[in-house]
Amino acid sequence: MAPSIEESLALLKRGIDELLVEDELVEKLKKNRPLRVKAGFDPTAPDLHLGHTVLINKLRQFQELGHEVLFLIGDFTGMIGDPTGKSSTRPPLTRDEVIENARTYEQQIFKILDPEKTLVMFNSSWMGEMKAADLIQLAARQTVARMLERDDFAKRYRSGQPIAIHEFLYPLIQGYDSVAMRADVELGGTDQKFNLLMGRELQKQEGQEPQVVMTLPILEGLDGVQKMSKSLNNYIGIDEAPDEMFGKVMSISDELMWRWFELLSFRPLEEIEGFRRAVAEGQNPRDIKFLLGEEIVARFHDEAAATKARENFIARFQKGAIPESMPEHELAVPEGGYPIANLLKDAGLVSSTSEGMRMIRQGAVKIDGEKITEPKTRLAAGEPRVVQVGKRKFARVTLC
Repeated sequence: MAPSIEESLALLKRGIDELLVEDELVEKLKKNRPLRVKAGFDPTAPDLHLGHTVLINKLRQFQELGHEVLFLIGDFTGMIGDPTGKSSTRPPLTRDEVIENARTYEQQIFKILDPEKTLVMFNSSWMGEMKAADLIQLAARQTVARMLERDDFAKRYRSGQPIAIHEFLYPLIQGYDSVAMRADVELGGTDQKFNLLMGRELQKQEGQEPQVVMTLPILEGLDGVQKMSKSLNNYIGIDEAPDEMFGKVMSISDELMWRWFELLSFRPLEEIEGFRRAVAEGQNPRDIKFLLGEEIVARFHDEAAATKARENFIARFQKGAIPESMPEHELAVPEGGYPIANLLKDAGLVSSTSEGMRMIRQGAVKIDGEKITEPKTRLAAGEPRVVQVGKRKFARVTLC
């Protein structure tokens, strides 16, 4: 039996930040037809991580209720560069970069979405046909004052940072995408609210029924503080190996675990509340975190991989085992020996020598099982060594 409007609404509102306007969504649902649910992605960073999946999971829920997802790859807007949250003008991508990144997105989204209920679209399909006069008419629909209401533009203007004219076109084109796609609903992060509302305005001007706007929270990364980002190295990529993915989930704090359950898990909220009660009554939160790790690994790999990842984690970190396979590096020793912090960076175990120094001071670095505590340590050439940073990162390094 199909869920009622109340049940559908409860599912769709789970974990969201804002719904504009709820009464309009109810009216759309009452029409008992598949809604056209839009979400746009600029192909500037082709590797999806769990932060991206907060929104994609919501698209999946719409599909489960019988609606159609319009997955928009902004190949045209990608050549402008989204200015949202940026303190300076972003360099646009080349056409070849956009096309290559778009292919990668298509390969990844169907790990979550149903291909039969997903229409992948490219906004160059209509924007590429638009003439210069059409674009000028579109630009005439909004004022500079309206654009400066956007927080990031306003901050840059006040601080004297340059704002290129083409950046004002970005929210206009994103809004026009909703007109061209006749979207009923558009999803985006909280930082996209201005652009999403622009779609409503332009649809009204075109005589269309305005889309409902749904904003999703920004997922905190592994550190539990800053948003998940590749540049901050606090992310879990959906293409990562099962052991790496599971180990990273187990590394998050117990407090952050509940936030991830809310935004990433498909389990009923009642079940998650049961987990909370169990922990409050004395159950080890690690056991609950195991369930989250297995669910996430199974989603992007399979159940067998999830079970194996859990077993490997227990063997490696609860029993002190060293993994059988790990990256191998052969490095030439400079005169005077190889500085340990440089070795950690060159072996891919840290992102910088300063991070390497910090990990050494924290006692998180071992060589062949022995803790290294002196940041100025230099290593000589010799037999392969197993180098470890933290609980999960290993490399076999030969210095020659």
